[in-house]
Amino acid sequence: LETSTGFPFTINNSTGWIVVASELDRELVDFYSFEVEAQDQGNPPTASSASVSVTVLDVNDNSPEFTQREYGARLNEDAAVGTSVLTVSAIDRDANSVITYQISSGNTRNRFSITSQSGGGLISLALPLDYKLERQYLLSIAASDGTRQDTALVVVNVTDANTHRPVFQSSHYTVNINEDRPVGTTVVVISATDEDTGENARITYLMEDSIPQFRIAAETGAVTTQMELDYEDQVSYTLAITARDNGIPQKSDTTYLEILVSDVNDNAPQFLRDSYQGSIYEDVPAFTSVLQVSATDRDSGLNGRVFYTFQGGDDGDGDFIIESTSGIVRTLRRLDRENVPFYTLRAFAVDKGVPAKRTPVEIQVTVLDVNDNPPVFERDEFDIFVEENSPIGLVVARITATDPDEGTNAQIMYQIVEGNIPEVFQLDIFSGELTALADLDYETKAEYVMVIQATSAPLVSRATVHVRLRDANDNSPQLQNFEIIFNNYITNRTGSFPGGVIGRIPARDPDVSDSLTYSFEQGNELKLVLLDPRTGDLRLSPALDNNRPLEAVMRVSVSDGVHSASAQCTLRVTVITDEMLSNSITLRLANMSQERFLSPLLSRFLEGVATVLGAPRHRVILFNIQPDTDVGPARILNVSLSVLLPAAGPAGARFLSSEELQERLYLNRSLLAATSAQRVLPFDDNVCLREPCENYLRCVSVLQFDSSAPFLASPTILFRPIRPVPGLRCRCPPGFTGDYCETEIDLCYSSPCGGHGRCRSREGGYTCECHQDFTGE
Repeated sequence: LETSTGFPFTINNSTGWIVVASELDRELVDFYSFEVEAQDQGNPPTASSASVSVTVLDVNDNSPEFTQREYGARLNEDAAVGTSVLTVSAIDRDANSVITYQISSGNTRNRFSITSQSGGGLISLALPLDYKLERQYLLSIAASDGTRQDTALVVVNVTDANTHRPVFQSSHYTVNINEDRPVGTTVVVISATDEDTGENARITYLMEDSIPQFRIAAETGAVTTQMELDYEDQVSYTLAITARDNGIPQKSDTTYLEILVSDVNDNAPQFLRDSYQGSIYEDVPAFTSVLQVSATDRDSGLNGRVFYTFQGGDDGDGDFIIESTSGIVRTLRRLDRENVPFYTLRAFAVDKGVPAKRTPVEIQVTVLDVNDNPPVFERDEFDIFVEENSPIGLVVARITATDPDEGTNAQIMYQIVEGNIPEVFQLDIFSGELTALADLDYETKAEYVMVIQATSAPLVSRATVHVRLRDANDNSPQLQNFEIIFNNYITNRTGSFPGGVIGRIPARDPDVSDSLTYSFEQGNELKLVLLDPRTGDLRLSPALDNNRPLEAVMRVSVSDGVHSASAQCTLRVTVITDEMLSNSITLRLANMSQERFLSPLLSRFLEGVATVLGAPRHRVILFNIQPDTDVGPARILNVSLSVLLPAAGPAGARFLSSEELQERLYLNRSLLAATSAQRVLPFDDNVCLREPCENYLRCVSVLQFDSSAPFLASPTILFRPIRPVPGLRCRCPPGFTGDYCETEIDLCYSSPCGGHGRCRSREGGYTCECHQDFTGE
């Protein structure tokens, strides 16, 4: 067997069997024809050949195959039952294959059927279509040869027929729109429905009547404004609206749209007048009505309801209120024309719309005066300065008050109600001019105090007027004879001599404005006393710092530039010795001051002491004057002195001892009081009488003296005191120590009882208690 490559048959060389060498496919080759040769094994070999024909028989090894994987068709919903839709076709490569067709899925409501016809499948309409229910069918078609099958998809689109007219949901619509909506505002969108599709369902809207305020969009049915609306002009509109489809023939429906215009707060309240004026007396009680305002509003409902307020305006700083419903303006508190005579108020009329509209109005209120204010002086007290010796009839001042009232309520009358007795001044009843009626003398009376009354009947006000006179130089300086008593205590201490100012010349001038100058006219050629000519201050010359007594008489002059005066100045220097001080006593004078004692009682006191002791006056030496500071508020003056008796025999002059002076003066206190005009108290010059030492055995009085005290001054005397400084010394008994014997000593500390006794402390000493078998101190 001679074959080509891929030949499906082979032959057995020995047996001659022809076998299938590879898979056969009838659909590719269904008949084979070939030559077979037989050859022997001889030599030479011989052969013979034969023709072989092989027919390949068919088996069902191929499935049917649709010519298209997807088919499409369009069918009107009003197509008649039995209408052919389309034919599907499948091919089977097997021989003698019979293909059957059927709808395997997607045949909703069994609307379609299929029949095998001329090798294809004819799809027909089995039941009527309804576009509203199904608009598309997806049919799965199966082609089968009895064993094998194939599927294809058939898409059937149902098209609409203009079977329905447009339909509005309602035959009457009602909508609301605010009157203030701008032009072009959509009022409502009116829509109709059409169960058709496509052009059959495309609806066009139109208005049957032409109403210029509105228009409708043909495509959308949107009704919009094309003019401004005004509720106050027209409150509603009725529009006939038609909806038409675009089928053939056209079908339509009509509805009615009622548009209600809603009022909005587009009108502000309007007052009946542009402004209001009123007046009221200032003394009316609170909540008194002044006037009434009124406003109207063209809006309706709450938008047109008006109330009144000062809020956001001007209520006169809270002096007025306005009733919200009536518009009556009332006072809220008592008014005061003198503070605010005129009010310009600003009120508002406000409607109750949202948002509210408000209109302002000006309200002018004039406050009428009543006499409710007393006259008012510029100040409560006036100081008026007048030159003394001014002529009678001189207008010294004009004192006026003001009255914040007006008209007759502000008329004022003046009078002096106090302080013009005797009548020195006169006050004009209308002008308030104050006139002098008598001579004015500063030295007689420097100031006049009067009470002036201003009357605005029945109200009054008062002020105090101080008329102060200015001094003129119409008086001479005044100067009396005076003494400088210098008690010079010579001690070992340095600096005890008074080197500073000891006082000043006791001159005065009734004219307070005068400036005085001082000078020595005579007697001070040695310049024992140093004088400041401008101040009158006096100093002692250092030449007096010695132990020599001295008395010098000088003449002093004082001048105010116009007038002058002179007087005698006597300088007495007394040397104070320790002997004099150790034989001195201190008298206690009741109800006495230093100044009063020096001027004028010093001379009488020295005369009295001299009389009681029978000694010459110049032998009584007084060296100290000092208030007693140990007696609280009682005015007691301590006066220290010593007395030198004249020489009697060869012994010469001597000082009376302190004890003798105390005894003689104490026993003659009554005589001393009568002659000196001063009450002498019992002696109290021993500090030990107050028992200052604790646990003391004896107090010893120690007296020292201080020469550093300053001069004392009175109108006629400058006095240099030598101050006694009392002291004491405590002599302590055994067992006590300290400055005042206040510390007790433990005398047993040193074991004074030895080893055979026991020491016990006691006040002021100790006691030894002997042990058994021992005795002694």
